Amino acid sequence: MFAERLQFKHLNELYRMHQNKQVMATLGGIRSDEETRLFILNNLNYWQRYGFGLWVFRDKVNHHFVGRAGLRNTDVEGNEEVELAYALIAKFWAKGLATEMGEEILKIGFEMLKLPEIVCFTLTTNKASQRVMEKLGFQYEREIIHAGLPHLFYRLTF
Repeated sequence: MFAERLQFKHLNELYRMHQNKQVMATLGGIRSDEETRLFILNNLNYWQRYGFGLWVFRDKVNHHFVGRAGLRNTDVEGNEEVELAYALIAKFWAKGLATEMGEEILKIGFEMLKLPEIVCFTLTTNKASQRVMEKLGFQYEREIIHAGLPHLFYRLTF
């Protein structure tokens, strides 16, 4: 795979991703076109402010959109944390691509950005995402409530 910073030129691909019920079931639900435009704008501003953010990933062979992933600050129960976030198109699930994306992003986070730790969390029911986090070396800490729903919270320290 190869990656590039999330930009407005990715709008149509994100529209399709954010309209997919299967993909968005664990990501807060379907997003409208306006919510997707705001999502991109917020992420562009985020890159400007922090120097990191989300990337779009593509298959190297045919350049198909695989998904999005990256690092972002997030509030977890009143604490500011840097989160590894990832989302893939359903046809690319269970192929090891989320793990591959995560490995590269963690290298950037720890080696280039010199972050001391990165967190990751998912719904308690999302077993596939839990497996990805564990493969990446994240250690389970506790259950949290995020966006009004129970999540499992993991941490990885450099």
